Amino acid sequence: MDHLHAPWRMEYISAEAQPGCLFCRVREARPEEDRANLLVWREPEAIALLNRFPYNPGHLMVAPRRHTGDLATLDGAELLAVMALVQRCLRVLAGSVHPDGFNLGVNLGKVAGAGIADHLHFHAVPRWDGDTNFMPVLADVKVVNEHLERTWEKLAAGFRSG
Repeated sequence: MDHLHAPWRMEYISAEAQPGCLFCRVREARPEEDRANLLVWREPEAIALLNRFPYNPGHLMVAPRRHTGDLATLDGAELLAVMALVQRCLRVLAGSVHPDGFNLGVNLGKVAGAGIADHLHFHAVPRWDGDTNFMPVLADVKVVNEHLERTWEKLAAGFRSG
């Protein structure tokens, strides 16, 4: 039997849930903590950060600054700010990691798959032709071939330059 070693997954499996909301904690953290928090960009009404457990390299999440799990409660300015940042994320990802396409989505509510249901957030997942390979189908395993630190460096530079 072949073995695939992915020791970084143990962090996810064994991690104690931190109190409070991830997006609120990251939003309130000092800018010098952005790298540790994987925060790549701040706007007055929205934030963009890397998913610590990505589906693919560059998997970004965009959340409004205000804590809400209900898309219908965003006012026009908040909705525009979130969607403008989603759009910017797609441009930065295109210029930084050069995907062939994207999955863009939001899971509204726990039953819809939201891991953090109380704070609305969009996912922008870069995709490459053939990136699923056979691992997810045969072994229920996803290989992410780039370290988060390197991905953060690329995307933070992309946001700063454009």
